[in-house]
Amino acid sequence: MGKLDSKITVVTGAGSGIGEATAKLFAAEGARVVIADIDDDGGNRVTGEIGSAAAFRHTDVGVPGEVEGMIKFALDRFGRVDVLFNNAFVTTWGPVGEMPVEGWHKTLSVTLSGVFYGMRFVLPQMVAQGGGAIVNTASISGLGGDYGAGAYNAAKAGVVNLTRTAAIEYARKNIRVNAVCPGVIATPAVLNGLIARSRNPTRARQRAEQCHPMGRLGKPEEIARVVLFLASDDASFMTGSIVVVDGGVTAHTGLMGHPL
Repeated sequence: MGKLDSKITVVTGAGSGIGEATAKLFAAEGARVVIADIDDDGGNRVTGEIGSAAAFRHTDVGVPGEVEGMIKFALDRFGRVDVLFNNAFVTTWGPVGEMPVEGWHKTLSVTLSGVFYGMRFVLPQMVAQGGGAIVNTASISGLGGDYGAGAYNAAKAGVVNLTRTAAIEYARKNIRVNAVCPGVIATPAVLNGLIARSRNPTRARQRAEQCHPMGRLGKPEEIARVVLFLASDDASFMTGSIVVVDGGVTAHTGLMGHPL
């Protein structure tokens, strides 16, 4: 018996990284999975690797109509939605005083509003069917500030409190809403984006690893296992929880360097 046997799940940003790892784990635990992503190649690849338990839907989560269409697709295909994992994001880098205005709006549109759209369109269905579970990808960057990441910090902080609000509003409807806050995870978005585009990629990765007391980046599969827990009945008394999975980053005050 899998932890999600016969459950219908939707995963956004499932064409790579944390979304891909989670979609595959959900399927391995007995779920059927709607793979949602703006990346058709990645989405179709993951769908093919999962097989008949998965279906791909091209979705830009920054567009309300596309998110509504994603939920409708899941309902038409499978008849219900038991779990929604809001995971897709984009970001724009730069100091607050220099950040492109359009980059700010794009980051909030996808990274924060996309989470709202997912919940907005799935919650009525979950109420009607008698329950469900939602997991949102926030970040430790939603719990504190980072140099050059004001848009991302603001969006992820919004995800944290939006999660809490939805959780208390729907707790008595048998719907649980939780969030996971990863540290730096070795996903394509990080390795091929943030790190690869830095002036010194090798040094950038070393610095990212050193920020974690464990001395390494997290793996997508490590976040996926936490998402599975939150989506499953194992977390039946958890709602409104903000679960940090960061290799110890936020356990450190930042005031002193590594003693060794």
